Amino acid sequence: MKLRIAAVDLVSNTCFPALAADELGYFKAEGLEARIELVAALGATRALRDGSADAMIAGSVHDVLTEFPDWKGVKVVVALSQGTPWLLVVRADLDCNRGDIHALKGLKLTAAAGPDLAFKQMLIGAGIDPAKDLRIVELPGAKARDVSFGVFAARALEVGQIDGFWANAMGAETAVSRGSGKILIDVRRGDDPAQVRHFTFAGMVTTDPFIEREPETIAAAVRAIVKAQKALRADPKLAAEVGRRKFPEDAAALIARVVERDAPFYDPVISEEAVGNLNRFAQTVGHLSGPVSYERVVAVGFRHLWHL
Repeated sequence: MKLRIAAVDLVSNTCFPALAADELGYFKAEGLEARIELVAALGATRALRDGSADAMIAGSVHDVLTEFPDWKGVKVVVALSQGTPWLLVVRADLDCNRGDIHALKGLKLTAAAGPDLAFKQMLIGAGIDPAKDLRIVELPGAKARDVSFGVFAARALEVGQIDGFWANAMGAETAVSRGSGKILIDVRRGDDPAQVRHFTFAGMVTTDPFIEREPETIAAAVRAIVKAQKALRADPKLAAEVGRRKFPEDAAALIARVVERDAPFYDPVISEEAVGNLNRFAQTVGHLSGPVSYERVVAVGFRHLWHL
C-alpha cells in the first residue's frame, strides 16, 4: 500500500506524530509505504484537491475548507495533536509581560496563511484592530514550497525584519533558544484571551473518494499514527532520533524538549466538542456557510482505531 502525504510544515511539533510514524517504522510495520512531502502554506490543501496527494497533514485542519467548501468531499481521519498549536513570539527586548497582548500595538508581525485567521480573531477578541493597530506582513519567500514557516519566521525575527510572529512551538523554541525572542502568548497553556485554543487542531485529512477506494490504506495510516503518538507520550526522547533524520541540525537539537512539553497533546481522538468549536471558528472567518454535522467532518469509520 502506498500513501502520498502533503505536509503544510515539516520542521514542526504539531505534525510530528506523522513524521515519527514514518521514521520510527510504524507506517512500514502496517505494510504502508508513505511519502511525506512539504508543500508549504495552503499548497497541501491544493495538492489534496488536484490529486497529487492522497492525504494531507496540517497544524490547522480548517485550512482544508479553502479547497473543499463546507467539508464537501473531505474528512479528518485522526487528530495529530489537540488544540490550536501556535504561539505568539515577540522581540526579546520588548518591554512587556507575558500575556499582555496589547503590547502588540504598533508592531510589525507575521503569520502564515491559515494560522493568520486564528491570530486575527485573537486580536479582535482582545479589542485590537488587525488592520489598524499593528502591521501583519508577509515575509518574502515564506510561501516557497519547501519553507517551514516557524523556523523561517524565527530567523526573520533574529535579523530584525519583524517584531514578532505567530507560529508553531518549533519556531518559538528557535527564537527563544537564540535569545532573539520571548513567548508572549501560548494559548494552550493559559494565555488565551479569546478561547483561541479551541479554534482548530492538527490532523490528517483525506478525500471521500480515497476513503471509499482505499479504506485499508487509511486505516493503516491511522493505526501507525496512533502507535507513534503513544510511543512519544511514553518516551518523548524518541523525538531526538526522528529529528536527526528529518530536521536541519539546529532544529534537531531542539525538538526533543519541544515534544516532551507537547506530548500530552498527542491524542488521536476528535471529539464532538472539538468539531463544534472548529466549525464555529470556520463560520466566523467565512470558511463555512453554516453548521454541519460531526459525521460530515470526521471519518467516523476509523474512530475505533483511535483507542488501540
